[in-house]
Amino acid sequence: MSEFREFAHQSNAWPFAEARSLQKRLDGKLPDKGHVLFETGFGPSGLPHIGTFGEVARTTMVRHAFEELTGFETHLITFSDDMDGLRKIPDNIPNPETIEPHLGKPLTDIPDPFGTHESFGAHNNARLRAFLDEFEFDYEFKSSTECYESGQFDETLLKVLSNYEKVINVILPTLGPERRATYSPFLPVCPKTGVVLQVPIVEWDEEAGTVIYEDENGSRVEVPVTGGHCKLQWKADWAMRWVALDVDYEMSGKDLIDSVRLSGKIARILGAMPPTGFTYELFLDDIGEKISKSRGNGMTIDEWLRYAPPESLSQFMYQKPTKAKRLYFDVIPRAVDEYLGNVDSLLNMPPERQLDNPAWHIHGGKPPAERAHIRFNVLLNLAAVCNTEDKSVLWHFISRYRPGATPETAPILDKLVEYAINYFQDFVKPEKSYRAPTEMERDALSDLSETLAGMAADADAETIQTEIYEVGKRHDFEDLKSWFRSLYETLLGQSTGPRMGSFIALYGIEETRTLIGKALAGEDLNME
Repeated sequence: MSEFREFAHQSNAWPFAEARSLQKRLDGKLPDKGHVLFETGFGPSGLPHIGTFGEVARTTMVRHAFEELTGFETHLITFSDDMDGLRKIPDNIPNPETIEPHLGKPLTDIPDPFGTHESFGAHNNARLRAFLDEFEFDYEFKSSTECYESGQFDETLLKVLSNYEKVINVILPTLGPERRATYSPFLPVCPKTGVVLQVPIVEWDEEAGTVIYEDENGSRVEVPVTGGHCKLQWKADWAMRWVALDVDYEMSGKDLIDSVRLSGKIARILGAMPPTGFTYELFLDDIGEKISKSRGNGMTIDEWLRYAPPESLSQFMYQKPTKAKRLYFDVIPRAVDEYLGNVDSLLNMPPERQLDNPAWHIHGGKPPAERAHIRFNVLLNLAAVCNTEDKSVLWHFISRYRPGATPETAPILDKLVEYAINYFQDFVKPEKSYRAPTEMERDALSDLSETLAGMAADADAETIQTEIYEVGKRHDFEDLKSWFRSLYETLLGQSTGPRMGSFIALYGIEETRTLIGKALAGEDLNME
């Protein structure tokens, strides 16, 4: 039994809440298949994106929590719906002219416009697997095309056929009049063109295991529902997959709430219990609008990873998954520092509290041994004051603050320095705008400089922070927030900033006094 098992039953962390919900669905018993199956889905008409990462990362967190809670063996399937017919040409592919003659065919029957794989579906599936492997997710990949064509879905497809009218009656009330007249859960694959057809089914034969549709020329065409000759419509397909694969847990976005409900009804018609689910909120862009792949108003994985470690993205995904969140570049520094703070505090927590720490879930209970000891926002402001792209300049200050630390002995910190420089150059530097201090602020800055002069060169961050507070209290600021804002605006050229005690301890007391002197003298700090 896991040492955390008892604590897992009491943990308030949402992955453990989900794990307990799944345990209840299973009535505390291991399924006959010998493991508990988690699933995530992927639509391979596009490339993997941050939403893909979020779903797999969050599912992995629940999976690990469930293992700790129960000791049961688990598997994770990442399912690619690559038998879908491609209805329009994506905007972000080369050689679109090679795709146009094949519109409507399954993605796995369309030539790869990138010229690297046997099909467009295979190309995007390979990208998905490389993406998941890069983040070291533990999963099994499944292709819809392979499952249909190999016969893995045949038994369940025949169940759908034998319950044809019941399945239709679940879906029809949700459709408009025009779509209702042509709807069928089965989409035949045209024997002549290979196109996935959206045509009315005029007859079906449970005994023969076939459906009949009317061709364009008026003739009737009979095709088996098995062996990859038909593809199910989305909601019926999702339910069929749950039943055929015996899925126990799958989460999905808020936009799929109705689909989950309808697919659950169909799964019950097929004689199975729907998986335990979890609905997460969607992401918003910088102005609060829903992120859309087609609009391109979001952020890519590569963009996030230019400025921050992947664990910080996991931190972002962990926090409040049922609340809509802005996913824009300005959330990155906070996500990094939240992650670093959680890692730092994890090992000092008693076991029962560790399970509520996001870092425990991000690292599967095994956080890295190295600690950064310096917050990302402090590094950002160091880069800003030094106005440099040279890591060695920042390391000059870091090595004085952390004697013995080098890029070789502190690789996590070294990578953070690189991230900070990139973020500074792209986002902080273009927006920096210093202002001259007011008379009252000049007095306070002079007081701060004199106070720093009386301190030891190696004074720690807390001691410095306390003295900064005392200086602020001696002057006529509205509140201490106003005092710190004035420091940020006059010394750092921005309205927000780091904990000043930590920044000064890193940058240096004499260097800070020099910076204050230049601000008082009216020198252009943008030239620093």
